Formats: sequence, structure tokens, C-alpha cells
Amino acid sequence: MSEDFVWRVFDKHMNQLIRLFKKCPPEQRRVIPDGFHNNVHWHLGHVLYITQHEVLGLSERPLVLPESYEDFFAFGTKPADWKEDPPEWDLLIAQLKELRHYIHESLEHRLTEPVGENFLRARDISELVSLTSLHLSYHQGVVYGMLKSMNMNTNEEEQVTPSTGSFLEER
Repeated sequence: MSEDFVWRVFDKHMNQLIRLFKKCPPEQRRVIPDGFHNNVHWHLGHVLYITQHEVLGLSERPLVLPESYEDFFAFGTKPADWKEDPPEWDLLIAQLKELRHYIHESLEHRLTEPVGENFLRARDISELVSLTSLHLSYHQGVVYGMLKSMNMNTNEEEQVTPSTGSFLEER
């Protein structure tokens, strides 16, 4: 896989997910719809936290998020267990954008570097970024389903429909 392709796919899924999060009304961010285990606020923080760990942590790059994010957003966590308020929505959105840029800056031209043994069974940084793109895509579908299940009206549904845009979208 070419480096350019890996980055285009990563950016495409990251940008689509950020756009979807931004369209979530404030009053719905902490609602857990029937049939779901978490709220949209959790999914935002989870994507941020896991992206950092899957890409930066497994490629042995410095982590940038506060350690406390693990208590809120790691695998197996849920809003019902939060002992205090999670980081603010707008802060998480800003950090997700910053993380995307930091990942590019720190890993550009390093995608072929091997990584140590890991739970993802990725062999190199390219595979870490590609697997993270799949994770982003999965959460995009879940969040879209959550928003749709919260009975958004037809006009708003059109606004949260996942993009089928080109892979050539700019970073």
C-alpha cells in the first residue's frame, strides 16, 4: 500500500467522523439511545483515546493526552461509571483535530517502520494507521446509527448522512 493512500484513507475517515460529531446537537451528546451501551460523547472521547494508543503508543511515539482519559474512554468503560464529568466536548473535538496533525507530523515517511508485537498483529506503522482507519469507520457507523435512532427529523437526517466523498479530500 502506498503511503499516500494510507494517509488519504485515514484522513477521509477522521474528517467524516469529526463532521458527524460536530452535527450532534448538545442535548443529544449524553443520551444513550435504546439498544446502545454508550453515548455520543463517549464515542468521541473513545476514538480520540484509542487512536492515540493504537497509532502513537504501538509505534512507540510519545502520548499526548492526559492519562485520566483512560478512566473515561478506554475499552470497557461506560458513562455510567464516570465518577466526574468527562472532558468538555469542544476540547475533545479540538484534541482530535490536533492528534490527526500530530500523527501526520510524527509518522510521515515512517509508515514502513516495523512495530513490536501487539494485540492488533500489525507489522508496521502503515498497518497501525490502516487498522485505526477501520476503527474510525466503525465508530462513524455507530454514531450515525445513534443519531438516527434519536428520532432526528428528515432534514437533520440528511445532514448526518455519512459522506461518500472522494478519497482525494484534502487533509
